[in-house]
Amino acid sequence: MIDFTGKSAIITGGANGIGKATAELLANLGAQIVIFDQEAPLEKSEIKNIVMDLSDLGACKESVASAQETLGKVDILVNIAGVSIPNLILDLDQNKYHRTLAVNLHAPVYLMHLVGAIMAKQSYGRIVNLTSVQGSTTEPMALAYGISKAALESATRTAAIEFAEFGILVNAVAPGFVSTRMSIYDGEDELESDWFKSIYLENKRLPIARAAQPIDIAKSIAWLVSDSNTYVTGQTLSVDGGMSARF
Repeated sequence: MIDFTGKSAIITGGANGIGKATAELLANLGAQIVIFDQEAPLEKSEIKNIVMDLSDLGACKESVASAQETLGKVDILVNIAGVSIPNLILDLDQNKYHRTLAVNLHAPVYLMHLVGAIMAKQSYGRIVNLTSVQGSTTEPMALAYGISKAALESATRTAAIEFAEFGILVNAVAPGFVSTRMSIYDGEDELESDWFKSIYLENKRLPIARAAQPIDIAKSIAWLVSDSNTYVTGQTLSVDGGMSARF
């Protein structure tokens, strides 16, 4: 069984969805957690909360310093926070475009820079970046989101190479459809839509015929950031129910 007793972690986007599931799982397995999120904190004794905006790199630097002071060390970084703002290329909104890249790409890379320096001094670290199947395949209205996830996978590989000499393993997890609020557009849950049921469930584009729950993704992250992982680095693990295996 995975044991995080004595480990300390920073998790972004930990107030809901995959981030919340990951924070609670690691805490239940013994880790001390600090969450970075712009929303209401989790109420759990093992979890401390820093309310901040990840698009503000100055706030990222201050938050890492605060987390290090609270935790004493940082063994684990999990970059989960993200935004998805639909926008057609022909109707490109610069604010939406730059906001998506700021949260989904620039913040995780900057946090790897900041936390990686802490881990290097410890000669130990585990980092996981949450990407998406849309880092390698995409759909209309997902320009900025797809760019951010593809670039973050590239940054993950670069960090894995550069950090290896310091005992730091860096990987990405790429979910497919997950039952979180990000699946809700204009008040409607795409996972309940006729097109999702027809294309992905009835026509078996999604071999495991259901969307993932946040805990499904959290379990994969937990293994990658645990001491059970001693040799996997620079990889993107697709956790998508087999969707990306289909032609």
